[in-house]
Amino acid sequence: MTYIARTIGVSKTYEGIEVVSDVNMNIKQGEIYGFLGPNGAGKTTMMKMLTNLVKPTFGEIELFGEKLTPTSYEVLKRMGSIIEYPFFYDRLSARDNLELHCEYMGFHNKKVINDMIEKVGLKDTGKKAVRDFSLGMKQRLGIARALITTPELLILDEPINGLDPVGIKEMRDLFKRLSTEYRITLLISSHILGEIEQIADTVGVIRGGRLVEEVSMESIRGLHSEYVELQAVDIRKATYVIEHQLGLQNFKLMDEQTVRIYDKGLVPSQLTSQLIEHGVQIESIFKRSHSLEEHFLNLVKGDGDVA
Repeated sequence: MTYIARTIGVSKTYEGIEVVSDVNMNIKQGEIYGFLGPNGAGKTTMMKMLTNLVKPTFGEIELFGEKLTPTSYEVLKRMGSIIEYPFFYDRLSARDNLELHCEYMGFHNKKVINDMIEKVGLKDTGKKAVRDFSLGMKQRLGIARALITTPELLILDEPINGLDPVGIKEMRDLFKRLSTEYRITLLISSHILGEIEQIADTVGVIRGGRLVEEVSMESIRGLHSEYVELQAVDIRKATYVIEHQLGLQNFKLMDEQTVRIYDKGLVPSQLTSQLIEHGVQIESIFKRSHSLEEHFLNLVKGDGDVA
């Protein structure tokens, strides 16, 4: 298995406070790696260390099979990134910004600029100055700039920040295409858990500076079976009927109105008819499955707001 980026026992300390602690990340070539965690968990610090903007206090980083050092300049040409808020020459247009970026990156195939502007949805901006762009437009331009030199590894910190639902879908489709068609490896952090769930091959969850889980999305989906969620006026009566009349044992009372039933092969319509027959007033009944959001929230439970 080829890893395009790895961290081995990476820690970072600021003024005696450890903000990243013993992190071991393994990012496979060609995959989309979703990086999740609450505010202040260490996501951005890790991304800065991977791009050589910040040096680890302890540990090692490997990129493309080579150890990253303070003088690893050439390796950065194989990467593209957006870390935190992207900055531009505000008085220049999107095209002018991309042309300047190509100049200082030593990338001379400027024909790709038109394609890239169209790809991220900025085709109609013309000579409009970037200072007049919306947050979402600047985010699109940041993605274009990160992609313009066709990197092997793309590191994106909250890349869909400021985008509307249409823009989010466009970027989602773009990221999938970059991974599957161009074999670009993507490391993407986001607080929009549903988006990561839709695009990621592997998910890393960081909490309090520690990587608490690194797992494939396929494994997460395999771990959690489907369940039937029932809401009733008298949930105690409903659970009594479920257990003593229907003989179902694998269920969990969630609150004063909701119960989840995990018995395999349970058909909601059959359950409904049985409950009604026993006088249970049903408010709603759905077949559901555990989402990445639920899995993630369980991992960060008690650690503050998710963002």
